[in-house]
Amino acid sequence: MDEDQARHYDGSPELLMFLASTVHDMKNSIGVLSGTLEHLIAGAPPPSSGPAPQPQYEQLGQMLYQTRRLNDNLIQLLALYKEVGKPGYPFDPAVHRVIELIDQVKGQARMLLQSRGVTLDVDFPADAIWTFDEDLIIGVLVHAINNAIRYTRDRIRLTARIDGDYLELRVEDNGDGFPPAMLQTGAALQAGGGKVDFISNSSGLGLYFSSEVARMHRHRQRHGGIALENGGALGGGCFILRLP
Repeated sequence: MDEDQARHYDGSPELLMFLASTVHDMKNSIGVLSGTLEHLIAGAPPPSSGPAPQPQYEQLGQMLYQTRRLNDNLIQLLALYKEVGKPGYPFDPAVHRVIELIDQVKGQARMLLQSRGVTLDVDFPADAIWTFDEDLIIGVLVHAINNAIRYTRDRIRLTARIDGDYLELRVEDNGDGFPPAMLQTGAALQAGGGKVDFISNSSGLGLYFSSEVARMHRHRQRHGGIALENGGALGGGCFILRLP
């Protein structure tokens, strides 16, 4: 293939549509697999019910974790394709109750947390309301929890609070904290215009997706953002999402 042909295929709308359709089909198949694994885990005895952890239960939990990671990545690819390749990306901010957002995130993460023996604590103002795209924000928070499961020892904390003109959502864990490379990527994205090395940084896509979703949320002269830090209430890694 010569250079002109390469440029043609790189920019072909038909090829991009085919790739997006293929990713969508893959996401649906992984969703079916994830649902099957959840059903099997729900019917299996948890490790605490016997004298020793059941290897099958742990293996099912690991399989569910990996399918969730794949599903997250495919959802992020589709969303970014719609944003970059399709100018009419259906960004749909509306007024929502924060308690309903937290409940939906808990529901999506429940089975994976249970299978990995991780406790999720939540803390939020019960009467708070805010304007955001619910599907996108749920996707960001569920991804953050899935990532925290990778680092935590046994506890994750999901909190929401109103800080001046922003709604701050935090996902914290009690692990050893984020490695330096992730903190550097988070700082670059927080500053704006930072580039992500998707090859060397396996978490780059998720962070870039989360940053783009945050920045899509605007109010007057303010826009949302993300941050990563170590410490927090549990002493481990902290993912922070701020929405105006």
